[in-house]
Amino acid sequence: MTLRIKLLYIEDDLEIGKLVTEYLGERQYEVTWLTGGDEAPREAAGCSLVVLDVMLPGLDGFTVGQRLKKAAPDIPILMLSARASIDDKLQGLQFADDYLTKPFHLDELAARIEVLLRRSGKRSAEPTRVKHLLVYEAENRVVRADTGEELALAGKQFHIFMYLIRHLGQILTKEQIYEAVWGEPFLDGDKTLMVHIRYLREKIERDPAAPEIVETIRGLGYRVRA
Repeated sequence: MTLRIKLLYIEDDLEIGKLVTEYLGERQYEVTWLTGGDEAPREAAGCSLVVLDVMLPGLDGFTVGQRLKKAAPDIPILMLSARASIDDKLQGLQFADDYLTKPFHLDELAARIEVLLRRSGKRSAEPTRVKHLLVYEAENRVVRADTGEELALAGKQFHIFMYLIRHLGQILTKEQIYEAVWGEPFLDGDKTLMVHIRYLREKIERDPAAPEIVETIRGLGYRVRA
């Protein structure tokens, strides 16, 4: 397993904060959650990225972000705000690296975080080990067996596998996987995902008929064990 990437998350809304923190934790991030910005410069030390809400008690997010950028200019900042006017976005983007308006989908938040981490070089090039496989989450989409053999995965196969790996140990429904990978609603009875998982197993499993990596949880969905 790779070391978990550390994120600093600043959000005063307790319901949203809990939801986002749990979601990012499931995606194998280590999240420090603050409800105000006073301690942000100190807590940012050692973090790879900051997710920062605009509306905060005391110091507003714009002020906090400017101080963070001055203290740690190399740390990417992703602003979150219900304020969608162009003036607010331009103000935030004077120092922030991205600006996401509320309400937002959690998968979009995660995708934007990944983009910023790759752009800044914070995303580790170290592979994730799953059983006998080494998985490199880079643009070249490399999966290698521990024998050194490189396994060629088609685009959808790789995206399915990475989605399962990002949720290690978690049972994911067919609907969750399909909608995350294809970006459209799952239709009951559609066999597309099942076919892609069969092809994926043929590539990565030692015995596709008795899979050890991509497990079928009968009546629920699929899982890759941590």
